[in-house]
Amino acid sequence: MFDPSTLETTGAQKRQLIRTIGLLAAIVIVSDIGYYLLLPAFGLRTSYNASSVAIALYYALWAAIVLIAFRGLFRGWSPFESRRAAYLSTFALIAALTTFAVFLLPVLPPMDWREPWTPPELPLATPWYFLPKSVDILFQQLLIAALVLTFSALQYSLRTVSVWCALLFGAMHLLLAFGGLPAGYVIRFMVAAAAFGLIFPYLILRVPNGIAYSYLTHWGYYALSVAMAHAMYEPHGGSTEPAP
Repeated sequence: MFDPSTLETTGAQKRQLIRTIGLLAAIVIVSDIGYYLLLPAFGLRTSYNASSVAIALYYALWAAIVLIAFRGLFRGWSPFESRRAAYLSTFALIAALTTFAVFLLPVLPPMDWREPWTPPELPLATPWYFLPKSVDILFQQLLIAALVLTFSALQYSLRTVSVWCALLFGAMHLLLAFGGLPAGYVIRFMVAAAAFGLIFPYLILRVPNGIAYSYLTHWGYYALSVAMAHAMYEPHGGSTEPAP
């Protein structure tokens, strides 16, 4: 557990920072291993579409682990200006996410995948996909918040925090390669994650209720990716048969 009040010397701060980054990395790696090995051991498919509720519960457990592991840090953090702002932000997020997943996603044009490699699950997302994805993003946002708040507690500049967050958040998405995805797809997500890593610290530290904007930006990238995939691979001439 990280408690900012225990930091007294520069050396101790650096050691604490290393331990914090190490703990965050361990949580990411173990959660990823559990996703690919533990869930199948229980007879579950590693598919957000097929095992939506189970995967949502899985990442909810990891989100709780992050809250417990960094409870000393989160205890002194006020992510919203007031309780009313927290309720309104949560309601607005749920409304926006539900509107896209339930009402907009089903009316997107059908997709004719024309690449030589098997499509990842994201372009094939059903409304149920966004249940576990929303909890997964909450888990990732808590990891990012823990990292950002740790750097902030150690009085690093916002620029330094942003650079480190971009590097680590981008590197975190290298784990997508273990899912059998092509290098170009993995690199695209790493670059996007690094770009978001640059802005998340500003939103979390400087913008009122910024954690809600950070979450919505993160979630919106996946929604935009799905919409773009359906637009790019719309069947020619109305045919849904794969292109020769």
